[in-house]
Amino acid sequence: MKSEINIEVELAADRMPDQINWMAPGGGVTEWQKAKALLLGMWDGEAKEALRIDLWTQKMMVDEMNDFFYQTLCGMADTYTRATNNAALASELKEFAGQFLKKASEAQ
Repeated sequence: MKSEINIEVELAADRMPDQINWMAPGGGVTEWQKAKALLLGMWDGEAKEALRIDLWTQKMMVDEMNDFFYQTLCGMADTYTRATNNAALASELKEFAGQFLKKASEAQ
Protein backbone atom coordinates (compact mmCIF):
# COMPACT_ATOMS: atom_id res chain seq x y z
CA MET A 1 0.00 0.00 0.00
CA LYS A 2 1.18 3.52 -0.80
CA SER A 3 -0.02 6.97 0.13
CA GLU A 4 1.01 10.19 -1.56
CA ILE A 5 1.38 13.74 -0.39
CA ASN A 6 1.58 16.14 -3.33
CA ILE A 7 3.22 19.56 -3.06
CA GLU A 8 3.15 22.11 -5.85
CA VAL A 9 5.16 25.33 -5.71
CA GLU A 10 4.43 28.15 -8.14
CA LEU A 11 7.38 30.50 -8.60
CA ALA A 12 7.35 34.23 -9.23
CA ALA A 13 9.52 35.79 -11.92
CA ASP A 14 12.40 36.04 -9.39
CA ARG A 15 12.09 32.26 -8.79
CA MET A 16 10.85 32.79 -5.23
CA PRO A 17 7.76 30.87 -4.07
CA ASP A 18 4.60 32.72 -5.04
CA GLN A 19 2.09 30.04 -4.09
CA ILE A 20 2.32 26.69 -2.30
CA ASN A 21 -0.41 24.09 -2.84
CA TRP A 22 -0.75 20.61 -1.39
CA MET A 23 -3.05 17.63 -1.31
CA ALA A 24 -3.01 14.19 0.29
CA PRO A 25 -5.56 11.95 -1.47
CA GLY A 26 -4.81 8.96 0.77
CA GLY A 27 -5.54 11.10 3.81
CA GLY A 28 -8.81 12.40 2.41
CA VAL A 29 -7.53 15.77 1.15
CA THR A 30 -8.43 15.34 -2.52
CA GLU A 31 -8.43 18.98 -3.65
CA TRP A 32 -5.49 21.38 -3.73
CA GLN A 33 -5.11 23.37 -0.50
CA LYS A 34 -3.19 26.64 -0.29
CA ALA A 35 -0.39 27.31 2.18
CA LYS A 36 1.80 30.33 2.81
CA ALA A 37 4.71 28.32 4.20
CA LEU A 38 6.11 24.81 4.31
CA LEU A 39 8.63 23.17 6.62
CA LEU A 40 9.42 19.61 5.56
CA GLY A 41 11.89 17.52 7.53
CA MET A 42 13.12 14.04 6.74
CA TRP A 43 15.65 11.78 8.45
CA ASP A 44 18.39 10.12 6.40
CA GLY A 45 19.11 7.03 8.49
CA GLU A 46 22.25 6.09 6.59
CA ALA A 47 23.89 9.51 6.79
CA LYS A 48 22.37 10.16 10.25
CA GLU A 49 21.30 13.66 9.29
CA ALA A 50 18.17 15.72 8.87
CA LEU A 51 17.14 16.90 5.43
CA ARG A 52 14.94 19.98 5.17
CA ILE A 53 12.93 21.99 2.71
CA ASP A 54 11.83 25.38 4.07
CA LEU A 55 9.69 27.55 1.78
CA TRP A 56 7.45 30.55 2.33
CA THR A 57 5.67 32.96 0.05
CA GLN A 58 6.03 36.72 0.04
CA LYS A 59 2.47 36.83 1.38
CA MET A 60 3.61 35.30 4.68
CA MET A 61 3.61 38.06 7.28
CA VAL A 62 6.10 38.14 10.16
CA ASP A 63 3.38 37.66 12.80
CA GLU A 64 2.14 34.61 10.85
CA MET A 65 5.70 33.24 10.74
CA ASN A 66 5.98 33.71 14.51
CA ASP A 67 2.73 31.77 15.04
CA PHE A 68 3.81 29.12 12.51
CA PHE A 69 7.08 28.50 14.33
CA TYR A 70 5.34 28.44 17.72
CA GLN A 71 2.78 25.90 16.52
CA THR A 72 5.48 23.86 14.76
CA LEU A 73 7.59 23.69 17.92
CA CYS A 74 4.55 22.61 19.97
CA GLY A 75 3.69 20.00 17.36
CA MET A 76 7.26 18.71 17.44
CA ALA A 77 6.99 18.39 21.22
CA ASP A 78 3.81 16.32 20.84
CA THR A 79 5.46 14.11 18.23
CA TYR A 80 8.54 13.72 20.43
CA THR A 81 6.33 12.57 23.32
CA ARG A 82 4.60 9.95 21.16
CA ALA A 83 7.91 8.75 19.72
CA THR A 84 9.95 8.61 22.95
CA ASN A 85 7.52 8.72 25.88
CA ASN A 86 9.72 11.51 27.29
CA ALA A 87 6.95 13.91 28.33
CA ALA A 88 9.28 15.90 30.60
CA LEU A 89 11.63 16.89 27.79
CA ALA A 90 8.70 17.58 25.46
CA SER A 91 7.26 19.88 28.12
CA GLU A 92 10.53 21.83 28.14
CA LEU A 93 10.27 22.24 24.37
CA LYS A 94 6.72 23.60 24.75
CA GLU A 95 7.93 25.98 27.46
CA PHE A 96 10.66 27.19 25.10
CA ALA A 97 8.06 27.60 22.34
CA GLY A 98 6.00 29.85 24.60
CA GLN A 99 9.05 31.97 25.44
CA PHE A 100 9.95 32.11 21.75
CA LEU A 101 6.50 33.39 20.78
CA LYS A 102 6.54 36.00 23.54
CA LYS A 103 9.96 37.33 22.50
CA ALA A 104 9.10 37.18 18.79
CA SER A 105 5.87 39.14 19.41
CA GLU A 106 7.69 41.74 21.48
CA ALA A 107 10.28 42.22 18.73
CA GLN A 108 7.69 43.44 16.23
